[in-house]
Amino acid sequence: MRYLHTMVRVKDLDQSMHFYCTIFGMKEARRHKSEAGRFTLVYLTASEDQEAFQSTQAPALELTYNWDTEEYDGGRNFGHLAYEVDNIYETCAKLQAAGIIINRPPRDGRMAFVLSPDGISIELLQKDGSLKPAEPWLSMENTGSW
Repeated sequence: MRYLHTMVRVKDLDQSMHFYCTIFGMKEARRHKSEAGRFTLVYLTASEDQEAFQSTQAPALELTYNWDTEEYDGGRNFGHLAYEVDNIYETCAKLQAAGIIINRPPRDGRMAFVLSPDGISIELLQKDGSLKPAEPWLSMENTGSW
């Protein structure tokens, strides 16, 4: 058995692409539009997985955009996506500068949580263990839920 992808439904494809690609740094690997089914599928990969996805189907995030209006709630019921980052403090600072709320700051130098525009919880984990705890993250409170 092999892990292939995680699918999340999104309400606004442009807004989600801006979040996941422009702000978060993922890359579009493949897109499929179905006129008959009235949906668009966009497969995103971490930049390090882009080439592997094309040749071996490395893990991906599938954004499903249904063209007809539909309400999606319960993003937390989904669980969360998790991504390893090279420097959790730099990643959180970049997200914060782009207007993303850091719901669970990386006080421990290892883990943080943010939410996508559709309320999907995203866990960020420091590559190769933890960084030394540092301000402003060390004294930052949790915000909302994730």
